[in-house]
Amino acid sequence: MQLNCLIVDDEPVARKGLEEYVREVEFLNLVGQCENALKATAMLNQHPVDLLFLDIQMPKLTGIDLLKTLKNPPLVIFTTAYSEYALEGYALDVVDYLMKPITFERFLKAAQKAFDLHCLKKSHGSDKVAEDHFFVKCDSKFEKIYFNEVTFIEGLQNYAVIHTLTRKLITYITMTSLEHQLPKEQFMKVHKSYIVSIPQVKAIEGNEILMGQARIPISRTLKDEVVNHILGNKLFKR
Repeated sequence: MQLNCLIVDDEPVARKGLEEYVREVEFLNLVGQCENALKATAMLNQHPVDLLFLDIQMPKLTGIDLLKTLKNPPLVIFTTAYSEYALEGYALDVVDYLMKPITFERFLKAAQKAFDLHCLKKSHGSDKVAEDHFFVKCDSKFEKIYFNEVTFIEGLQNYAVIHTLTRKLITYITMTSLEHQLPKEQFMKVHKSYIVSIPQVKAIEGNEILMGQARIPISRTLKDEVVNHILGNKLFKR
């Protein structure tokens, strides 16, 4: 499987460098380059892609503005010389944020992350085959995980620690990406750094959820929503 990708950058040297990197990665297929966001919009309307390498600071329309206009955006890796946009970039759920000058090692890491995320989306969305499990990449292996064996997930910046009944797996993926792809009837975000499996909840005590030996904090802003969702109509009353 290959990811069809588009480079959008107003700097010819930057486009050339990214093109050379893309051609070195076997799972990337370059379908075009655009020197500004307006041309990219026109091209995407005609030829949707899987992945955008998107500059931020461009004339007339920034990369961030372009991303906000897309109804069904592809995976996006920002490529920029300006670190001040990083927070907004991650708020838009981009795959990664590469600072210029970009090394090939850093580029490859971001591209691999995009590929893994694409595979995860495909497996989760394909017919009924993957409805009881999913895959994540841990080091050099794709690990199969059944939804019903997950207890909770802990976020550590761009990594996630998936705690199951028998093991603990560390994978390079954001909590936002996981939250969007996990079945909502079974999993719920209870804190900015924690997602829990509702069937695995043992008890709720104060502002904590008990998951076996682990105690998971509940965000104060989410407390009512979390309690109501977990208890549902299952709370026996006097």
